[in-house]
Amino acid sequence: MASDRLQLTSWRRTVARLYAEVRAQADPAEGHAIWRAGRDDLFRNHPQSPLTDDDPLRDTGVPYWPYDPALRFTLELRPAAEQRLAIPTSSDGDIVMKRIGRVELPGFHGQSGFGLDVWWLDQYGGGLFLPLRDGTAAHESYGAGRYLLDSAKGADLGGDDDSIVVDLNFAYHPSCRYNYRWECPLAQEGNRTEVRVEAGERLS
Repeated sequence: MASDRLQLTSWRRTVARLYAEVRAQADPAEGHAIWRAGRDDLFRNHPQSPLTDDDPLRDTGVPYWPYDPALRFTLELRPAAEQRLAIPTSSDGDIVMKRIGRVELPGFHGQSGFGLDVWWLDQYGGGLFLPLRDGTAAHESYGAGRYLLDSAKGADLGGDDDSIVVDLNFAYHPSCRYNYRWECPLAQEGNRTEVRVEAGERLS
């Protein structure tokens, strides 16, 4: 058990370093390439990889849509009515989340804009959490949705006191997409849209 906890600490430490390297890049597309390579290395080699030993993604890498610079935004965090959720899990007790605001994404590629609730993981050291379930879900991306930010685990693209960087190219599947041993908070109603986000990690 102690070894598992240390391996998980190592995973989170590596993810935090990876995102720090991404934020340091002047060209977001270069940062995205670094992120993809880093995630593939973690999935292939780290003992906390959610992939089973025989998963072909260990050899091929995780599939993504090509990077699209039009899908990167710096968005003001706008007020939203407070909402608190406690999501039960079978192994870690409740995951407690508190809505702290909302971001509004502009339209892109002929599609309408949409809003997303921004959550605070109200436990441990806390952290921003931004899930997304879009129009590709259940067909081209995981049916339960993807994550854009999870700063409690180091997934943070930057921002300032009033805004956050949201880059749809960095949408990724939670570990529960790969392995039932992981339990993940999913996209709530305020984090769902019918707009197709053809960016980030995909199923194939």
